[in-house]
Amino acid sequence: MAEGRGNRHHPNNLQGVLQMAVEAGSGSEGPVPSEPMTQERMEFLRGALAEVCKGQMDEVEQMKRCLQVLNRDECRERGSEEEEDEEDEREEALEMLSELCENLDNARDLMKLGGLDLCLSSCLCHTEAGIRWRAAHLIASCAQNMPEVQCYVLKQGALLTLLQLADHDANSTVRIKALYAVSCLVREQEAGLQDFLSHDGFSVLMRGMQSDSEKLRTKSAFLLLSLLTSHPEHKDTVLSMGMVQQLVSVLRSPHSSIHEHVLGALCCLVEDPRGMSDCRDPTLALEELLNQRVQGLRGREESLEELEFCERLRASCFQGQHQEDSGMDR
Repeated sequence: MAEGRGNRHHPNNLQGVLQMAVEAGSGSEGPVPSEPMTQERMEFLRGALAEVCKGQMDEVEQMKRCLQVLNRDECRERGSEEEEDEEDEREEALEMLSELCENLDNARDLMKLGGLDLCLSSCLCHTEAGIRWRAAHLIASCAQNMPEVQCYVLKQGALLTLLQLADHDANSTVRIKALYAVSCLVREQEAGLQDFLSHDGFSVLMRGMQSDSEKLRTKSAFLLLSLLTSHPEHKDTVLSMGMVQQLVSVLRSPHSSIHEHVLGALCCLVEDPRGMSDCRDPTLALEELLNQRVQGLRGREESLEELEFCERLRASCFQGQHQEDSGMDR
């Protein structure tokens, strides 16, 4: 039996079905077959495509049912005996919507169904933290890599609400998920970045790096590094906030995963003369700190990138300075 033919499995998703159709039409496994597609195979393809279409319709119906659950919160008075059960149902509805909207077509459909409007107007400001963080996660799921949804959500003023949640919410999970949604709206999205700047988003990241939550600190530092890398034109804004001093302060905290992103951000900032000057400020004692960190990281395979940042920063800031000082002594 020819290899692959006897063991071929029927596809169980749209991509597989389409691939089979392409192969059937193009003869990608060899010469174009002399005989037309068999009736059996044609019937299988029709059935598979029908199942895919039916599945997509089912998902739209699932989203509509989820929105009915969320809308019920708006229609009922609070304080009923069923309130706790209803809260669980709302959380489950938001979780299901997030899962469904990992499919970009579903994210677009949810937007057209008014689901994002409901999420923004009701769920993000809900009294229950479990509703708030799931709503933020849903916005992130819909907006990620989806410019059409990003622009729509930004026009509704979502970024300011998300920044406020990331900055001030009493629940750490809400803050983390809100910052995740912010990231999905500003990275690779110029309109989102301008909105972020207009609402002093870098200050939110600075405060996030000083949070008690390890996850929030790490995500704040990662987003800062990402934005400085992709948009170096905003270094001056960050430097004027005293960001170098804040980042060095974070480096003096107990060692954690955030330090790699912090060092990466400092490497970006020293490309600017003002950043270089700030890092060389003797009161920061950054050179001594970097020397200690390099010694501590050498030989640790899991810390190679952090070590590279340390050595780059040390060479950029202090190797050149020592050479300048030696020339002046002569």
